[in-house]
Amino acid sequence: MSARGRSYRYVGPVELKAAVRPGGVGRRIGSAADFHGWIAERSAAELAEPFTFVVGADGVLRPAPRRSEHVACAGGAMVLSAGEMGFAREGDRWTVSEVSNQSTGYCPDVASWSAVARALDDIGLERPSGFTHEVVFRRCLGCQEHNIVRENDFVCVFCGGDLPEPWNVDPGS
Repeated sequence: MSARGRSYRYVGPVELKAAVRPGGVGRRIGSAADFHGWIAERSAAELAEPFTFVVGADGVLRPAPRRSEHVACAGGAMVLSAGEMGFAREGDRWTVSEVSNQSTGYCPDVASWSAVARALDDIGLERPSGFTHEVVFRRCLGCQEHNIVRENDFVCVFCGGDLPEPWNVDPGS
C-alpha cells in the first residue's frame, strides 16, 4: 500500500492487457486547465453517458471514452482506483454527477474512493461524498473466480462457496 492508498493491478482477461498501447488511452487530467481543455473537446453525445476512468498510481485522474477498457485507459499500469464517471454542467462550472468503482479489470475496493476524491479535489471539481454506485468485488477462495457481491450476499455465483468479507481480489497488489 502506498501513501496514496492501495494500488490495484489488472486482474482481467490477459488478451485485453496484451492489446494495450504504451501510454494508454486515458487523458491525464492533473489540473483545472487540463480538465477544461479535455471537457471542451467532448461532444454532447459523449457527455450524455459516463466515461471510463482510472486514477493512476501517481494520483492523477485519467478519463477515456466509455467503451474503453480500464486497462487500456491506464496503459496496463497499476491504479489507485478505476470505474465510471459522469459530468454535469451546473451554471458556469462542471461537477461530477455520478461515479462508481465498476471495473471488472481492476476490481477496486470501495475504499479506493479516497484516491478518487483526492484526484477530483486536485483539479477543483465538485464531487459527491462517495461513490454514487459502489461495487463490492471478491475472489472465491474455492474456485478462484472474481465475483460481484450483490445485496450483501457473500456467496460465490460460480461454485456456491462463501466469499470473504475483506477485499481479496488480488492479494499480491
